[in-house]
Amino acid sequence: MSGPLGRDEMARVLARDIPRGAYVNLGIGQPTTVADHLPPESGVVLHTENGMLGMGPAATGDAIDPDLINAGKFPVTELPGAAYFHHADSFAMMRGGHLDLCVLGAYQVSASGDLANWHTGEPDAIPAVGGAMDLAVGAKRVFVLMSLFTRGGEPKLVRDCTYPLTALRCVNRIYTDVATFEITGDHVLVRETWGISFSELRSRLDVPLERHVH
Repeated sequence: MSGPLGRDEMARVLARDIPRGAYVNLGIGQPTTVADHLPPESGVVLHTENGMLGMGPAATGDAIDPDLINAGKFPVTELPGAAYFHHADSFAMMRGGHLDLCVLGAYQVSASGDLANWHTGEPDAIPAVGGAMDLAVGAKRVFVLMSLFTRGGEPKLVRDCTYPLTALRCVNRIYTDVATFEITGDHVLVRETWGISFSELRSRLDVPLERHVH
């Protein structure tokens, strides 16, 4: 694929890397698009914090049921064996370490894996914590899905976050429109790139980058 990637292409790349049979929560916003790119044979079980296990792709047309929505209030489908439960039970699953993986959006991610995704700190911004803090510390692994740069060209992958933090050292991978990164603790590995060179990434990001050796 040539870059930069579109939203669906980003979701497809991330979906490809989700382990077979994993229990996964998809955060509100762009992460929910990952559900549309998981093949049935993957065996991935999707959890949504408003109380559902076994969520399928987005619902369209006659498949829309107004009572069947994800945490972002968008209509979804259910897969065979789907289950429903109380909101508190759903959060107990998140906090209890029962999820293999969660996919979250972000305003910023630091080189050490700190996550900032609930507030920009601007006086007129509306903070939106949701279940992000519970997911970030409760899931066994955290993948972030976001564009690498703001509309103004500022990087979202930074040495240290300047926005209010959601959780510390929780992010394992970052999937963006031009590159995929892995957080190791010592440096950031560049796993794949689309439409941008490694040298250009180095020049535009103030973080210690290393090439991923396949």
